[in-house]
Amino acid sequence: MLATILLLGLPFCTAESASSYAGSTVVDSYPPPGATNTAVDTYFPDASQVGYAGPTPTGAEPAAIVTAVPFSKVENVFPLSRPNSADGADNTFNVMRHWGNLSPMYSVESFGLPGVSPVVPEGCGINAVHLLMRHGARYPTSDSGLSEFASDIHAAASKEDLSVTGDLEFLATWTYKLGAEILTPFGRNSLFSNGVAFRFRYGELLNAFTDLPVFRTTSEDRMVDSALNFAAGFFGVRTYQTDYHQEIIIEENNFNNTLAPYDVCPNANTADIGYFGDIPASEWANIYLEDARKRLQPMIKGFNLTISRLGYMQQLCAYETVALGYSKFCDLFTEEEWEGYEYYNDLDFWYSSGPGNPAAAAQGLGYVQELVSRLTHTPINVWNSSTNSTLDSSNITFPLNQPIYVDATHDVIISTIITALNFTSLAATGPLPTDHIPPHRSYIVSQIAPFASQLIAQVLSCPASEEPTHIQFLLNDGVVPLTGIHGCMEDSNGLCTLPSFISGMQERIGEINYAHDCFANYTMPNPDNIIDGRYPS
Repeated sequence: MLATILLLGLPFCTAESASSYAGSTVVDSYPPPGATNTAVDTYFPDASQVGYAGPTPTGAEPAAIVTAVPFSKVENVFPLSRPNSADGADNTFNVMRHWGNLSPMYSVESFGLPGVSPVVPEGCGINAVHLLMRHGARYPTSDSGLSEFASDIHAAASKEDLSVTGDLEFLATWTYKLGAEILTPFGRNSLFSNGVAFRFRYGELLNAFTDLPVFRTTSEDRMVDSALNFAAGFFGVRTYQTDYHQEIIIEENNFNNTLAPYDVCPNANTADIGYFGDIPASEWANIYLEDARKRLQPMIKGFNLTISRLGYMQQLCAYETVALGYSKFCDLFTEEEWEGYEYYNDLDFWYSSGPGNPAAAAQGLGYVQELVSRLTHTPINVWNSSTNSTLDSSNITFPLNQPIYVDATHDVIISTIITALNFTSLAATGPLPTDHIPPHRSYIVSQIAPFASQLIAQVLSCPASEEPTHIQFLLNDGVVPLTGIHGCMEDSNGLCTLPSFISGMQERIGEINYAHDCFANYTMPNPDNIIDGRYPS
């Protein structure tokens, strides 16, 4: 009996040769050719032509951010299937929350102020809100390496060299079904839902508008789609196109754009500075993925599972889940390996676009200048960053009197803006080591810049009045302490008096040397002990 059990445990006793199409790319297209014939459109008049709408009275605008106790949190990812790790279905361990910037957004409990609610403190009123949001879940970027991984699988299968067994048996018929760059259906849904939630929380501020709002995004396809889906959720599908103005700022090299500042910061795009995080992240990958390599390699012949390929397989878990609803790659890795993957992303962001990168604060500088301009209702008159002088000097494209501001950007830009804002509580446990995961670390990318991430500045009056007196920041529903900003005192609700915050930001703006940090010819400090996103003076 023992011999039989041992025989069954051998990994290649039932190895399956891979199909010749394994790893090939599958692409679908909708609508089908010829289905867009407009000749039949007259048979399908819209609601305004049909009429008979019935009664349509409106109600009062909601203000749940002031009135809703307890606060409604983002906790589920319907309709995605929640994956399990290789070592069991532990309901307390959520694999999705260990995907770094590929995690779907969830409500963060605390950034150092445990028990503090994002609801406006009792006795205070909400006067204005500034939202900076990341686009929704997308396909991989074109340079991600995942399609190359699939091509390598396909090449091995085409030569009839590939055979698999055990947990990797699914690769025998696996095909690559991911597109590139654009939003997935789940990504569209997330932004629509965020728009609905934002209307619930801040809708009452619409009563203070005297003109239509101006919301901003960049020109990339997923950025436009994210902005429009948010607006459809916020204003309503039937009316959103006429309820506001959507400003689309060109995202391309040499175009100033505070929502894509890396395009005018050369050092942000170099391997030795802008992508420096690849080095410490790779060092860590060689440690945390070694056990996975030893465990999974015996299950596949004709294909070498390198550390980088195992990293691609973890990415495929995330991307397939948000694109297709489920992925067999998720079950291949243990809880410890998913924790390792999360820290891999933390290292990459910390040293590439976070507190540990000397060009990070410079990239976030332009948005901070715009924030101060909006808070003080004062036009920008110094153009020394990624701000766009054509757009930002116009009160049409850059109004200063809105009670609601909405800007859409990317994950790395949220990271650089947080660095420029000097949220030191997030950098408290840095610099990050590359040989172990530090306990109780303060910098976790899945909490900072997940898909559909939201950084919100609430401008408050305490006590409630028409004159704002305080500001409070929420990052994915977690209140952020502002004690790193000069003049902001410790506060149990994370509040800072508005004059102190503005003064502290003006001081911070003066500290950041955009011209040097983005354009100067320098090398990374060794060791890199930067914790404020600026090159050491």
